[in-house]
Amino acid sequence: MTPALQYRTEVLLARCRQQGLRIATAESCTGGLVAGLLTSIAGSSDVVDCGFVTYSNASKMKMLAVSAETLNAHGAVSRECAGEMVLGALSNSEADIAVSITGIAGPGGGTETKPVGLVHFACGRKGREPIHREMRLGDISRDAVRMASVSIAIELLESQLV
Repeated sequence: MTPALQYRTEVLLARCRQQGLRIATAESCTGGLVAGLLTSIAGSSDVVDCGFVTYSNASKMKMLAVSAETLNAHGAVSRECAGEMVLGALSNSEADIAVSITGIAGPGGGTETKPVGLVHFACGRKGREPIHREMRLGDISRDAVRMASVSIAIELLESQLV
């Protein structure tokens, strides 16, 4: 992680602590990197509730209540799936704020309509409508897609504190 991202995460945790808010993550293509960043900071245990790493469709359905209909109609890398993932994280945790990430990090797995570097995010706070962001990061390398996604996830969590 860059020092700037580490600092932003420290500030995010401090602001959540001040507001009495807890965080959950629901991650697919990032494989727990967001939760890992959050918990790398001393004292994070009073803010971070949990992280769901749901790489397979089966785990998305079982752990986050993503519907089979959504996965069949739209696929795991979709706005709809990201939205259900974030709602599942909120309802299956003690968190007040959650972020979800699902995408194609590459180098394979992309298609014409869902290319490598396509990542869908959702972020929500209890009592508010979740927000969605679609990013087309390009075929910039698996690590670069994943690290860019971590930064975007932190930005989305920050947006829920205003």
